[in-house]
Amino acid sequence: MPLRRRHDKLAALPRDPRADDYPMPTVPYGWYAVLRSAELRPGEVVSLHYFGRALIAFRGADGRAAVRDAHCPHYGAHLGAGGKVVDGTVECPFHGWRFGPDGRCVKAPFAQRTPKVSLGGFPVREHSGLVFVHAGPDDPSWEVPEIPEAASRRFAKPIDDTCRARIHVQEMRENIVDESHFHFIHGQSEPLLQDWRSNGPFAEARGRIRRRVLGRDIDNTFDAFMYGPGVMVVRTQGPVLSLTAVALTTPVDDRTSEMRMLYYIRKPARFPFLTPALKVVFRTQALGEVREELRIWDHKIHRPHPILLPHEKGIKALRRWYAQFYPSGLPRAQSGDLGSPAGTRSSGPTGSDQVFLQRRRTPAQGNGAIEIK
Repeated sequence: MPLRRRHDKLAALPRDPRADDYPMPTVPYGWYAVLRSAELRPGEVVSLHYFGRALIAFRGADGRAAVRDAHCPHYGAHLGAGGKVVDGTVECPFHGWRFGPDGRCVKAPFAQRTPKVSLGGFPVREHSGLVFVHAGPDDPSWEVPEIPEAASRRFAKPIDDTCRARIHVQEMRENIVDESHFHFIHGQSEPLLQDWRSNGPFAEARGRIRRRVLGRDIDNTFDAFMYGPGVMVVRTQGPVLSLTAVALTTPVDDRTSEMRMLYYIRKPARFPFLTPALKVVFRTQALGEVREELRIWDHKIHRPHPILLPHEKGIKALRRWYAQFYPSGLPRAQSGDLGSPAGTRSSGPTGSDQVFLQRRRTPAQGNGAIEIK
């Protein structure tokens, strides 16, 4: 069963108005996962709310997923509140108007001519058990690669954990390169050492994470692959537990973001029957740490110019990379110290992003060459 919770324990804590004040636009341009494929069954209309918009999802006659605006252009009825799928179209519950997967009206009862109106919507891709939509003014210029663990029998069915917090989606992503918090939140003995590379809309942070779990010291590799502003795949491998965490971060509205985590645990090759026990241990150890982060996120404010210690280089590098997903007209002052104009989409690593953040490494980390695919 998916574990779906909403964090609201500190709702009574007075909230500083600055906690909702961000200089960046609410929705960075790029791909976001809004559904798992299994949640969108043929013949059903699913209501969603992301990007500050009421949305619906349904499957057309060919089985392909569509994500469109929820309100009928005729008279404003919400198509997810009683609407139904008829012959691969969604039918309005109020007056029977029908709209195809491309949003165009294909039938309006009692009309002499079918009105030339459409439901707004998004480009959609579906793979890896997920339905992705592309937010932005232009057609997609890049794609999220498939996530092989989603279909691999070597991995157990994922632990599904969804939370929402009052925080900008960019700061959710910054968490992965916040070296120092790994000590205070995740039990790392010292700040995490990471190597960083970026290549256009893709980026990667590599390192090792060492922590104590159930009285035993665990040393795992740590590889985070970022695909635009809303999709990240983190792979950790170690002697006891290896898993892939798919982090799906999506703006809900101008104050709230959602983080959906899918944790794919690799089945032990010799002892696959231990997988359920590993899941229990992981839930016990990791999900509480996520809740602790949410408590902090709900009440932190954005610092355009944070006071960073010498080893805390990841946040600045990520902000520099993340700036490309905002409109090119975004004033430079709103980008803080990002160091490059927003909206640029390079075909390869640029500037200081070619340089590793940390140069100390163990023999197991190799020479640090990273290929972005």
